[in-house]
This record gives sequence, structure tokens and C-alpha cells, in this order.
Amino acid sequence: MATRNRRRLFSSLFIGIVLFWNLQAAFLFIVTPSPYISSFQLEGFSGKVLVQGFGILFLMWNIPYVFAFWNPLQNRLSLIEANLMQLIGLVGETLLQSSLPPGEAILRATAARFILFDGIGLLLLLLALWISRPFKSHSS
Repeated sequence: MATRNRRRLFSSLFIGIVLFWNLQAAFLFIVTPSPYISSFQLEGFSGKVLVQGFGILFLMWNIPYVFAFWNPLQNRLSLIEANLMQLIGLVGETLLQSSLPPGEAILRATAARFILFDGIGLLLLLLALWISRPFKSHSS
């Protein structure tokens, strides 16, 4: 039983780090969007609203992470979903960055931050998935 508790604790720890990063970004985008507007090459009121919309999307996307964090052993499907969502983000942002013309330094830098953010997050979530994997019982 102690091993099961340690697996749950360490899995939740890794998921919790990613969840914290994601929620922090969401709340910053919602509450103080102004510092992020220019990194998307936006401006004014419409830029503020769009960045706040990104924050709301971040909140929505984190629902599976919450359930996985709560109990990764029982809510394994949520952890798998979180891994897939993180992978989609990483691949999509990488493809998006590769499609940008060389002169788009600001957008390239923004994409690079998201790629780094999601890449590290995916590694942590994969580690949580591996730690929380089901063990086969060895009955004699």
C-alpha cells in the first residue's frame, strides 16, 4: 500500500507542477492581459480581449489535469487525455512556428516560449503516466 501511495503522490506532484504553470498562465492572461498583447503582435482593446480569451481557453483545457492531479491512479483516463492535449499543443506550436516567415521574430519568440512550456509539461506528464501505470498482480 505504501508503494501505491508513493506512486500517487509523485504522479500528482508532476501533474501539479504542470497544472500550476497552466493555471498561472490562464489567470495572468485573464487578469493582466496587457503585458502579453504585444507578444502576439496585437494591440488595443481587441488585443486585450483576445489574450483574455486565451486565458479562458487555458482554464477550459485544464479540466482533465485537475482530475488527473486529484488521483492519477483512479483517474488514469484524465491523465492520458492531459498527455494527449499537451502533445497536441507541442506539435501544433512547433508546426506553427515552422510556418512563420524568418522576419517574424516576436511571433517566433512567443511560439518558442509555448514550445518550451509544453515540452517540459509533456515530459512531466509522461513521467506521471509512467509512475502511475497499473502493475500486474503476481498471484501464485
